Amino acid sequence: MTAQPVLEWQAGEVTGIKTETPRTKTLTLALPKWIAHRPGQHYDVRLTAPDGYQTERSYSVASAPERAGEIELTIERIEEGEVSPYLDDVLEPGDKLEVRGPIGGYFVWDVALGGPLLLVGGGSGIVPLMAMLRHRVANHSTIPTRLLYSSRSPDDVIYRAELEQLAETDAALAVFFTFTRSAPPGWTGYQRRIDLAMLDEVMRPLGTGVLAYVCGPTPFVEAAANTLVSTGVPAQRLRTERFGPTGS
Repeated sequence: MTAQPVLEWQAGEVTGIKTETPRTKTLTLALPKWIAHRPGQHYDVRLTAPDGYQTERSYSVASAPERAGEIELTIERIEEGEVSPYLDDVLEPGDKLEVRGPIGGYFVWDVALGGPLLLVGGGSGIVPLMAMLRHRVANHSTIPTRLLYSSRSPDDVIYRAELEQLAETDAALAVFFTFTRSAPPGWTGYQRRIDLAMLDEVMRPLGTGVLAYVCGPTPFVEAAANTLVSTGVPAQRLRTERFGPTGS
């Protein structure tokens, strides 16, 4: 068995900050020891206080691996969090951030794995799925793909403009939004939590043998994954990634 390389901490430089939603920002980090990640992998982020206290959190990579030399991490601000308020409110371009990665080998997808592909995201669970979509675009893939993205309200949709643009220009990609609290005026799409009928309707055109990825808060992932299994999606064709309130 080939030994896995030991990942070292490195100081990435913040080269860009983009506001995605009122509670979410994307940080662009230039890495001196950049390694191409697989879409779905994450990086550990470590903060060290002046008194030496350290705390770490893990964040999925949002960018495609084809963007050499840098990564994007999309951070949702958790009010009581130790890490996310600093990342979203204090960091500025030119600052350094200690990171280690890429990490993870289970919740990953690249075009070599094929499809058809079903992506199901809740809240900031869209982040690793976005890396998969961006990788798919970078490789001019025509793998049939459908994304179902659940958000509380329109203001909570991360990457909305990019997702809508991708869906408009790619005949092999369909994007569906569902809103669980409030929808845009005149909205005729889904307005409820993800359920059997919704998943069946979104997934049906992909046919049999779908490859499914589900990411979001733990209760969301468990409900969506169990529903997918009940529709006949084989467990070996289903990958899940979940996070809880400590992922801040």
